[in-house]
Amino acid sequence: MKLTRMSPILRSLLVLLPVAAACTQVEAPRRDPVHPLAQQAAGPAAGQARPRIVFLGDSLTAGLGLAREQAVPSLIQARLDAEGYRYDVINAGVSGDTSAGGLRRFDWSLDGDVDVLVVELGANDGLRGLPVAQMKQNLDTIITEAKRRGITVILTGMEAPPNYGPAYTSEFRRAFRDLADARDVIFVPFFLDGVAGNPALNNADGIHPNAAGARIVERTIWRALEPVLDRDR
Repeated sequence: MKLTRMSPILRSLLVLLPVAAACTQVEAPRRDPVHPLAQQAAGPAAGQARPRIVFLGDSLTAGLGLAREQAVPSLIQARLDAEGYRYDVINAGVSGDTSAGGLRRFDWSLDGDVDVLVVELGANDGLRGLPVAQMKQNLDTIITEAKRRGITVILTGMEAPPNYGPAYTSEFRRAFRDLADARDVIFVPFFLDGVAGNPALNNADGIHPNAAGARIVERTIWRALEPVLDRDR
Protein backbone atom coordinates (compact mmCIF):
# COMPACT_ATOMS: atom_id res chain seq x y z
CA MET A 1 0.00 0.00 0.00
CA LYS A 2 1.27 3.47 -0.87
CA LEU A 3 1.86 6.24 1.64
CA THR A 4 2.52 9.43 -0.31
CA ARG A 5 3.03 10.64 -3.83
CA MET A 6 6.50 11.51 -5.07
CA SER A 7 7.51 15.00 -3.95
CA PRO A 8 8.21 17.74 -6.51
CA ILE A 9 11.45 18.48 -4.65
CA LEU A 10 12.78 15.41 -6.47
CA ARG A 11 13.76 17.67 -9.37
CA SER A 12 16.27 19.35 -7.08
CA LEU A 13 17.68 15.99 -6.02
CA LEU A 14 18.33 15.10 -9.62
CA VAL A 15 20.53 18.18 -9.92
CA LEU A 16 22.65 17.13 -6.94
CA LEU A 17 22.99 13.39 -7.43
CA PRO A 18 25.14 13.47 -10.61
CA VAL A 19 27.90 15.09 -8.56
CA ALA A 20 27.83 12.22 -6.11
CA ALA A 21 27.62 9.64 -8.85
CA ALA A 22 30.65 11.06 -10.60
CA CYS A 23 32.76 11.01 -7.45
CA THR A 24 35.12 8.13 -6.82
CA GLN A 25 34.96 8.53 -3.07
CA VAL A 26 31.71 6.63 -2.65
CA GLU A 27 32.02 5.56 0.95
CA ALA A 28 33.09 1.96 1.34
CA PRO A 29 30.89 -0.23 3.51
CA ARG A 30 32.00 -0.18 7.13
CA ARG A 31 32.89 -3.55 8.55
CA ASP A 32 33.12 -3.30 12.32
CA PRO A 33 35.27 -5.84 14.20
CA VAL A 34 32.32 -6.55 16.52
CA HIS A 35 28.75 -7.39 15.69
CA PRO A 36 27.34 -3.99 14.56
CA LEU A 37 23.99 -4.53 16.27
CA ALA A 38 25.69 -4.98 19.62
CA GLN A 39 26.20 -1.21 19.73
CA GLN A 40 23.39 0.12 17.57
CA ALA A 41 20.22 -0.25 19.58
CA ALA A 42 18.73 3.22 19.35
CA GLY A 43 17.03 3.33 22.74
CA PRO A 44 18.15 3.12 26.36
CA ALA A 45 16.03 0.03 27.00
CA ALA A 46 17.71 -2.04 24.31
CA GLY A 47 18.82 -4.71 26.78
CA GLN A 48 15.27 -5.58 27.73
CA ALA A 49 13.23 -8.25 25.96
CA ARG A 50 11.02 -6.01 23.86
CA PRO A 51 9.94 -6.44 20.24
CA ARG A 52 12.27 -4.81 17.76
CA ILE A 53 11.95 -2.46 14.83
CA VAL A 54 14.99 -2.93 12.59
CA PHE A 55 16.15 -0.32 10.09
CA LEU A 56 18.17 -2.16 7.43
CA GLY A 57 19.90 0.47 5.34
CA ASP A 58 22.93 2.40 4.24
CA SER A 59 24.43 5.73 5.36
CA LEU A 60 21.01 7.42 5.24
CA THR A 61 19.91 5.04 7.98
CA ALA A 62 23.25 5.00 9.79
CA GLY A 63 23.10 8.80 10.05
CA LEU A 64 26.31 9.77 8.30
CA GLY A 65 27.49 13.12 9.61
CA LEU A 66 25.09 13.10 12.55
CA ALA A 67 25.39 12.34 16.23
CA ARG A 68 23.93 8.94 17.04
CA GLU A 69 20.85 10.44 18.70
CA GLN A 70 20.14 12.54 15.59
CA ALA A 71 19.91 9.59 13.18
CA VAL A 72 16.44 8.66 11.96
CA PRO A 73 16.23 5.34 13.89
CA SER A 74 17.10 7.16 17.14
CA LEU A 75 14.47 9.79 16.43
CA ILE A 76 11.92 7.02 15.87
CA GLN A 77 12.96 5.46 19.19
CA ALA A 78 12.42 8.79 20.93
CA ARG A 79 8.97 9.11 19.35
CA LEU A 80 8.04 5.57 20.40
CA ASP A 81 9.09 6.24 23.97
CA ALA A 82 7.20 9.53 24.08
CA GLU A 83 4.06 7.92 22.65
CA GLY A 84 4.16 5.01 25.10
CA TYR A 85 5.07 2.23 22.65
CA ARG A 86 7.31 -0.53 24.00
CA TYR A 87 9.69 -1.29 21.13
CA ASP A 88 13.44 -1.21 20.68
CA VAL A 89 14.72 0.31 17.46
CA ILE A 90 17.84 -1.23 15.92
CA ASN A 91 19.94 0.89 13.59
CA ALA A 92 21.33 -1.66 11.11
CA GLY A 93 22.60 1.00 8.73
CA VAL A 94 26.02 0.49 7.14
CA SER A 95 27.49 3.39 5.20
CA GLY A 96 28.20 2.56 1.57
CA ASP A 97 26.11 -0.61 1.58
CA THR A 98 24.27 -1.75 -1.52
CA SER A 99 21.21 -3.97 -1.66
CA ALA A 100 23.56 -6.94 -2.00
CA GLY A 101 25.36 -5.93 1.20
CA GLY A 102 22.06 -5.62 3.00
CA LEU A 103 21.06 -9.07 1.83
CA ARG A 104 24.34 -10.59 3.04
CA ARG A 105 23.79 -9.34 6.58
CA PHE A 106 20.05 -9.89 6.60
CA ASP A 107 20.02 -12.90 8.92
CA TRP A 108 21.98 -11.42 11.79
CA SER A 109 20.34 -8.03 11.35
CA LEU A 110 17.04 -9.70 12.23
CA ASP A 111 18.30 -11.21 15.45
CA GLY A 112 15.80 -11.28 18.30
CA ASP A 113 12.06 -10.61 18.33
CA VAL A 114 11.74 -8.44 15.23
CA ASP A 115 8.24 -7.09 14.65
CA VAL A 116 8.89 -4.52 11.90
CA LEU A 117 11.62 -4.21 9.25
CA VAL A 118 12.22 -0.88 7.53
CA VAL A 119 14.19 -1.49 4.32
CA GLU A 120 16.17 1.54 3.14
CA LEU A 121 18.53 0.20 0.50
CA GLY A 122 19.29 0.93 -3.13
CA ALA A 123 20.79 4.42 -3.05
CA ASN A 124 24.31 3.09 -3.56
CA ASP A 125 23.12 0.70 -6.27
CA GLY A 126 21.81 3.76 -8.11
CA LEU A 127 24.93 5.85 -7.53
CA ARG A 128 27.07 3.06 -8.98
CA GLY A 129 24.71 2.29 -11.86
CA LEU A 130 24.32 -1.33 -10.81
CA PRO A 131 21.75 -3.43 -12.68
CA VAL A 132 18.24 -2.64 -11.51
CA ALA A 133 17.18 -6.29 -11.90
CA GLN A 134 19.91 -7.30 -9.47
CA MET A 135 18.86 -4.70 -6.92
CA LYS A 136 15.22 -5.69 -7.28
CA GLN A 137 16.03 -9.36 -6.72
CA ASN A 138 18.08 -8.56 -3.62
CA LEU A 139 15.26 -6.47 -2.16
CA ASP A 140 12.70 -9.08 -3.11
CA THR A 141 14.65 -11.76 -1.25
CA ILE A 142 14.87 -9.57 1.86
CA ILE A 143 11.16 -8.77 1.77
CA THR A 144 10.06 -12.33 1.05
CA GLU A 145 12.14 -13.83 3.84
CA ALA A 146 11.06 -11.18 6.33
CA LYS A 147 7.41 -11.79 5.55
CA ARG A 148 7.96 -15.54 5.84
CA ARG A 149 9.09 -14.88 9.41
CA GLY A 150 5.92 -12.91 10.12
CA ILE A 151 7.67 -9.54 10.10
CA THR A 152 5.86 -6.42 8.88
CA VAL A 153 7.92 -4.77 6.11
CA ILE A 154 8.13 -1.09 5.24
CA LEU A 155 9.93 -0.50 1.94
CA THR A 156 11.32 2.95 1.20
CA GLY A 157 11.98 4.09 -2.35
CA MET A 158 14.97 5.96 -3.71
CA GLU A 159 15.96 7.81 -6.89
CA ALA A 160 18.88 7.12 -9.22
CA PRO A 161 21.05 9.94 -10.63
CA PRO A 162 19.96 11.06 -14.10
CA ASN A 163 23.39 10.72 -15.71
CA TYR A 164 22.65 7.03 -16.33
CA GLY A 165 19.84 8.03 -18.65
CA PRO A 166 16.06 8.24 -18.40
CA ALA A 167 15.52 4.54 -19.06
CA TYR A 168 17.67 3.56 -16.07
CA THR A 169 16.20 6.15 -13.71
CA SER A 170 12.66 5.18 -14.67
CA GLU A 171 13.34 1.48 -14.25
CA PHE A 172 15.07 2.16 -10.93
CA ARG A 173 12.16 4.17 -9.54
CA ARG A 174 9.60 1.66 -10.77
CA ALA A 175 11.41 -1.29 -9.16
CA PHE A 176 10.49 -0.14 -5.65
CA ARG A 177 6.86 0.50 -6.48
CA ASP A 178 6.52 -2.81 -8.31
CA LEU A 179 8.02 -4.70 -5.37
CA ALA A 180 5.70 -3.00 -2.91
CA ASP A 181 2.70 -3.92 -5.04
CA ALA A 182 3.82 -7.48 -5.74
CA ARG A 183 4.71 -8.28 -2.12
CA ASP A 184 1.94 -6.19 -0.53
CA VAL A 185 4.18 -4.23 1.81
CA ILE A 186 3.91 -0.71 3.17
CA PHE A 187 5.56 1.67 0.73
CA VAL A 188 7.18 5.05 1.31
CA PRO A 189 7.90 6.19 -2.27
CA PHE A 190 10.89 8.39 -1.38
CA PHE A 191 12.93 8.18 1.82
CA LEU A 192 14.18 11.75 1.37
CA ASP A 193 10.81 13.29 0.54
CA GLY A 194 10.81 16.98 1.48
CA VAL A 195 14.54 16.92 2.23
CA ALA A 196 16.42 16.13 -0.99
CA GLY A 197 17.72 19.14 -2.86
CA ASN A 198 17.29 21.59 0.01
CA PRO A 199 20.71 22.86 1.20
CA ALA A 200 19.22 23.93 4.53
CA LEU A 201 18.25 20.32 5.28
CA ASN A 202 21.39 18.51 4.13
CA ASN A 203 25.03 18.22 5.09
CA ALA A 204 27.72 19.84 2.96
CA ASP A 205 27.72 16.86 0.57
CA GLY A 206 24.19 17.82 -0.48
CA ILE A 207 22.95 14.23 -0.12
CA HIS A 208 22.86 13.21 3.54
CA PRO A 209 20.29 14.94 5.75
CA ASN A 210 21.48 17.16 8.57
CA ALA A 211 19.74 17.14 11.95
CA ALA A 212 16.82 19.22 10.67
CA GLY A 213 16.47 17.04 7.57
CA ALA A 214 16.56 13.86 9.63
CA ARG A 215 13.63 15.11 11.67
CA ILE A 216 11.59 15.49 8.48
CA VAL A 217 12.54 11.96 7.37
CA GLU A 218 11.54 10.70 10.80
CA ARG A 219 8.07 12.18 10.36
CA THR A 220 7.76 10.54 6.94
CA ILE A 221 8.69 7.13 8.34
CA TRP A 222 6.50 7.59 11.41
CA ARG A 223 3.40 8.07 9.24
CA ALA A 224 4.05 4.65 7.73
CA LEU A 225 5.12 2.97 10.94
CA GLU A 226 2.62 4.17 13.54
CA PRO A 227 -0.45 2.41 12.08
CA VAL A 228 1.18 -1.03 12.45
CA LEU A 229 2.35 -0.60 16.04
CA ASP A 230 0.76 -2.45 18.93
CA ARG A 231 0.50 -0.31 22.06
CA ASP A 232 -0.18 -3.42 24.17
CA ARG A 233 3.08 -5.16 23.34
